Amino acid sequence: MHTDGPVRRLTIGAVPGKATGLRALVILLLGAGIMCAAALAVPAAETKAVASQSKAAAPGDYVGGEVCATCHDEVAKGFAGNPHTRMAAEHGTTGVNCEGCHGSGKAHVDGGGDKTKIFNPANASTKEIDQKCLGCHQGKHSNFERGAHAEGNVSCLGCHDIHGSKQDALLKAPQPTLCFQCHTEIKPQFSMPFHHKVEEGLIQCSDCHDPHGTTLATNLKATADMNAVCTKCHTDVRGPFVFEHAPVKAEGCVSCHTPHGSQNPRLLNMPSIATLCNQCHSPLSAGTVHGMDAGSTTVAPCIDCHTMIHGSNISQAFIK
Repeated sequence: MHTDGPVRRLTIGAVPGKATGLRALVILLLGAGIMCAAALAVPAAETKAVASQSKAAAPGDYVGGEVCATCHDEVAKGFAGNPHTRMAAEHGTTGVNCEGCHGSGKAHVDGGGDKTKIFNPANASTKEIDQKCLGCHQGKHSNFERGAHAEGNVSCLGCHDIHGSKQDALLKAPQPTLCFQCHTEIKPQFSMPFHHKVEEGLIQCSDCHDPHGTTLATNLKATADMNAVCTKCHTDVRGPFVFEHAPVKAEGCVSCHTPHGSQNPRLLNMPSIATLCNQCHSPLSAGTVHGMDAGSTTVAPCIDCHTMIHGSNISQAFIK
């Protein structure tokens, strides 16, 4: 039986004979250190924010487009019909004007036209130009920086003439002429016997591609159903169907068709429909399909029977 007095339960990790208040003191000191560090960080952040704000142009640093026109009359004369000018007029002259893109002009004017005191796209990097434009157009072109043009170091000014263009969207040239200046390997495809009527003016490159960037490598317009890029025009094969053709859903229209141009009817990837179908439907152990030579180009085309090849609502074999 224990008779040496009341039993005292030690705190976990405590050493008998040592003051348990030592641990509390250490914790207190650590807490005070963390609080001091946080308190010191706040003024530093505030100082950085204030410094950033001090770099921003004050209202008095803006001189107005009329002052710009006194020296840049050749630009101002053709700027009246510019969409940016219309934006300024709609907002009571407080919208987009010269200084909206080039920055405040007071230092530039006071310096006698010192070019180092104003933002000049001709001396700016591609990224700086894009950031200037995306300051207003980020919402509409949110994928631009991940698109093929941005990755290829093509700035907004590579396609747009901000001051003097008479084209829609301030393009330097109409489509497809503008696109073919860089995409020379694509242009011959539209001269093939069967092609989309791009050069004829029936459709445009931007009907299928978004030049301002998408999540796809070719800037192909991204939709929930990728076939919608094609079926918005080819409505007869849009679906949805009760019985879907697997390649159409999995790989899309390009699994069988070449979109720009082809030497084959219907823009098919191969001249023989049977050969095209047998890429997927050729038997693994036999040499025939439905009793026909799988490799022959003389057999009746598969679509003579399987007429609803894009999808069907009545037959799993896509028979009408």
